[in-house]
Amino acid sequence: MAYGSHEEKVYYVEESTYGETPGPNPSMLGLKTTFDAQHNLDAGLLKLRGIGSRDLDTIKKGLRKPTLKFGYYLPSAAPINFLLFAQNLNSMSVEVIYEKGTSIVDLLFKGMKIDQVTVELTDIESETAVITVPNVELMGQNVVVGTSKNSDQYADYSGAVVYNESYVKKDTTTLDRVTDWSWTIENHLKRVLVIRSTNGELLKYLQERHRDAYGELTFEFESKDEHDEVLAGTEFSLEFGLGGSNKAVFSNCKWQNVRNIGRIEDLIAVKAPFVAKSIAIS
Repeated sequence: MAYGSHEEKVYYVEESTYGETPGPNPSMLGLKTTFDAQHNLDAGLLKLRGIGSRDLDTIKKGLRKPTLKFGYYLPSAAPINFLLFAQNLNSMSVEVIYEKGTSIVDLLFKGMKIDQVTVELTDIESETAVITVPNVELMGQNVVVGTSKNSDQYADYSGAVVYNESYVKKDTTTLDRVTDWSWTIENHLKRVLVIRSTNGELLKYLQERHRDAYGELTFEFESKDEHDEVLAGTEFSLEFGLGGSNKAVFSNCKWQNVRNIGRIEDLIAVKAPFVAKSIAIS
């Protein structure tokens, strides 16, 4: 019988040596509210042709490119534990387990780092008015496929950070007009492959390059403040509450543009995307 998403779980553990899962029997941490998990095992095939035929002559294994992406609701138990990997760029082993009774398919992704992550709080009148990570994308070095779990120590971070446990500060002022916010970190990881005969199909490491940090706020249209600031090129900081004392601070921000959106049956909203020079999650 086919596996369903209710029989799938995602766990992770930080690596001390790149591409090597700690062990034996590491303490694996899970995000209980994970959704839309997708993985891709790209063999990086080399496809070679020669004269005298319309068909391929040789197919060889190339650089292995495992990727993993999913979303999750920020857990109230430990809101930033996983999110910090987007900042410190430490590597993880990520285990995807499909379990149906005694039948198990286990995918252990090694040398994984967060390439891109988006965090948002939107639609606060809905039944899911919590801080959400709608998309986190990871790249890695290798995958080990098995029929048994990697450990017998698993713990799930559960709960959620509700909209009224968050806040937005601009410089030192708490904003009381914001209805939605979102922000993204892009690390622009590069796969580094070297010539070697042992494990030649595996990358040597993942190297971070330039970082982009940007986002967008939606305001109730009550003043012209953002319009003045985008014209003046005003610089500011933005602080987003992530539950408890946890926060993400974007420094040296500027509005990219400001636009009003109004429908005849609704109030006018102000969309204000921003870019930042740096970000710190704590």
